[in-house]
Amino acid sequence: MTETLSQPLVTPHGGVLHDLRVSPERAERLVHASRNWPSWTLTDRQLCDLELLATGGFSPLTGFLQRSEYEAVRDRMRLPAGTLWPIPVTLDVTEAVGRGLHPGDDMALRAPDGTLLAVLRIRDVWRPDLRREAAAVYGSTDPAHPGVRHLLEQTGPWYVGGPLEVLRPPAHHDHRDLRLTPAELRARLAEQGWTRVVAFQTRNPMHRAHVELTRRAAREVDAKLLINPVVGMTKPGDVDHHTRVRVYRAVLARYPQGTAMLALLPLAMRMAGPREALWHAIIRKNHGIDHLIVGRDHAGPGEDPDGVPFYGPYDAQDLLREHDEELGVRMVPFRQMVYVQDLDAYAPVDELPPDATTRSLSGTELRQRLATGGEIPDWFTFPEVADELRRTYPPRNRQGLVILLTGLSGAGKSTIANVLVERLLELGGRRVTLLDGDLVRRHLSSELGFSREHRDLNVRRIGFVAAEIAKNGGVAICAPIAPYDAARQAVRRLVEDAGGAFVLVHVATPLEVAEARDPKGLYAKARAGLLPEFTGVSDPYEPPHDADVVLDTTDGYPEQAADLILQHLETRGFYPAVASSQV
Repeated sequence: MTETLSQPLVTPHGGVLHDLRVSPERAERLVHASRNWPSWTLTDRQLCDLELLATGGFSPLTGFLQRSEYEAVRDRMRLPAGTLWPIPVTLDVTEAVGRGLHPGDDMALRAPDGTLLAVLRIRDVWRPDLRREAAAVYGSTDPAHPGVRHLLEQTGPWYVGGPLEVLRPPAHHDHRDLRLTPAELRARLAEQGWTRVVAFQTRNPMHRAHVELTRRAAREVDAKLLINPVVGMTKPGDVDHHTRVRVYRAVLARYPQGTAMLALLPLAMRMAGPREALWHAIIRKNHGIDHLIVGRDHAGPGEDPDGVPFYGPYDAQDLLREHDEELGVRMVPFRQMVYVQDLDAYAPVDELPPDATTRSLSGTELRQRLATGGEIPDWFTFPEVADELRRTYPPRNRQGLVILLTGLSGAGKSTIANVLVERLLELGGRRVTLLDGDLVRRHLSSELGFSREHRDLNVRRIGFVAAEIAKNGGVAICAPIAPYDAARQAVRRLVEDAGGAFVLVHVATPLEVAEARDPKGLYAKARAGLLPEFTGVSDPYEPPHDADVVLDTTDGYPEQAADLILQHLETRGFYPAVASSQV
């Protein structure tokens, strides 16, 4: 597709901005031809990547990286011809799909609803060394790093590379006035007469400190400001993009008229620190931006489990400064701002007088205040921002909640869960749903067996339903065996990513007690070899290391066990203090 603009669209590397979208006539022919091709349903990350490839945001790339390109980017941060490019943009597929693909094949790339989005002309199919990629790109192989964890635990074992023909980018029906392609944003800037623009990259809500630092940054370089938040995948646990965009729209009025603009970037962040800062600069240059604000630990995931930061505080600034002349993007350092009580204003920390009285509010404390309905001070954020955050993050007594009880068959999970349901319904105020193991097996997973793969799939199905309940403010009580830690962790992530709270209860009744009860005769059948892969007998149970509540029902008092869970819910603020006193 050819864009008609008054100026040629030039990338930071001096080439043409690539738009990979084909004409309607070509798209119709491709739809017809694709019926006989292998097909792949794109993941959320791949959908983000496809969109930026399609519209030129990833220029000079014209498709998913081929092997020689991938290895050059991984090892040298450059494409084979020497062009700077720091992050691999690859298409990963499953073992079954990868083994059936060959160079010269065409592959249909589809949206989750089956819509044909693009055609990949396959040039390479290979098995990458994912640990080597993690060490090179992220500087770590520690799965505590979210980018490393995604690479090592969620990435398919085969990569497929080649040029793309895009029929249509992924569809969006939200904030459409803010979703501008590189060509559209360049045209918008030209219409406004903005010749020097500084972009503010963010994945968080903006508070008073952010507004002040962006104002100062724009003044320092005599530029207009583009608030350019990422609305693709960000760090797990981040505020959802819908809430953030409402916040950005609200704070836009805090800037002098004609000095700031808002546009969204559908990028899937890797949290790759210095390399990602360089990547962000290239992408912004493709969109017509020539300055980028880069802060401490830009695009970094924070600290490892030992409290050691994955990246140095100024590594990203140093790497971009090293390449800014080549890219034509000037790095504007993000200055740390603090609130000065005597001035009732924010100021750079390096400009404070010695006797200045400052105040701060950490992200942890902000979340705690939201959870408890506490005050969010005006000196920290604007009232309209606080209102938006409260809409999305109600106090815990109105927050969606998932309680997962895990333990051996016969441990007492179902009995405790049924008591807990009745107690919570007695308290009232919230809808409560029971997802018992046997009920789910009957109604949701009747076709599944008891292999590890099927057990995990059953638990993940429970997690999906529970997360949907929590997302809408309800309480879901789940009581499967859930023997494997990885599946339980997947449920936790599902729930927390949906904005709910997750409570893990380990019903730690010993095997000999559970087997002695054997109400269904299952242990006897397992000992006789009639039930293969039976948890506790011929299949392992992995006790949770992160249980919020641990129960032992050896003495068989389910009411007391439910009372302990209620006390925990009361302590964390999910139910009022009357909860445990009523049992």
